Amino acid sequence: MIRITHRISLDDDEIEETFVRASGPGGQHVNKTETAVQLRFNVRQSPNLSDDVRRRLERLAGNRLTQDGVLILVADGHRSQKRNREAVLERLIELIREASIPPTPRRPTKPTFGSKQRRLEAKGQRSDIKRLRSGKPDV
Repeated sequence: MIRITHRISLDDDEIEETFVRASGPGGQHVNKTETAVQLRFNVRQSPNLSDDVRRRLERLAGNRLTQDGVLILVADGHRSQKRNREAVLERLIELIREASIPPTPRRPTKPTFGSKQRRLEAKGQRSDIKRLRSGKPDV
């Protein structure tokens, strides 16, 4: 069991890890060891996520989410497979934690009395300018 929050925890069998060769420099070692970790987590089939968390997680995942609803995370920043596994799992946990926080609703604000007065004053000045341009005499 992987504990995300006090309400959300994932089973180990929901996460699939595959190991691939990391790209980039590294000499002979990088050419024969599979240190990069590719984590797959099926967001749509997970029984441990509520519908709200699932929707927010799909939105947060962006292009890391496949058409089938599988979240793919890759870690290849470290030289050891163990540290890459820890890093990619931490990223998954952080992503789910962020998705579990509901958005705060926007509180509508009202313009202040002073801003209303300044707006009306500016409108009056603009009106005077346009009236003077028209060339019509004042009545």
